[in-house]
Amino acid sequence: MDQDQDQLPFDVFARNCPSRDTLGHVTGRWGALTLGALREDTLRFNELRRRVEGVSEKMLSQTLQALERDGLVHREAQPVNPPRVDYGLTPLGREVAERLLGLISLLENRMPDVLAARDAYDVERQP
Repeated sequence: MDQDQDQLPFDVFARNCPSRDTLGHVTGRWGALTLGALREDTLRFNELRRRVEGVSEKMLSQTLQALERDGLVHREAQPVNPPRVDYGLTPLGREVAERLLGLISLLENRMPDVLAARDAYDVERQP
C-alpha cells in the first residue's frame, strides 16, 4: 500500500474512497450472512453454503474472495486428499461481525414493528 494512502482520512461518503467497496462487501446480503455464519465457527465451503441458505456456489465463492481480500476472512487450505479448505474470521473480521450481529439481532427483535409498518404502508397505498 502506498505510504501516502496510509495517512489519508477515509470517508465512506466520498465517491472514490476504498472504504465504500468494503462497506458494500460487509453489508451486502451475502457478505453480512457469511460474516454472521463464520462468527459462529470456522466452516468448510459446503458447510457455509448450507448455513447461508439460498446462496449459490458462485456467489458464495465471490463473497468469500472479496471478504478475504478485505482482510476479514482467512482461507486455510489443508494439504490432504481430498482437499480441505476452512474459512474463518480474522481478528478484524471478528470485530466487524460482532457489530454486524448487533444490527442483525436488533432487526430480528424488531421485526413485528417492521411487519406492522409494511402492512400500514401497503394499506395506505392501496387504490
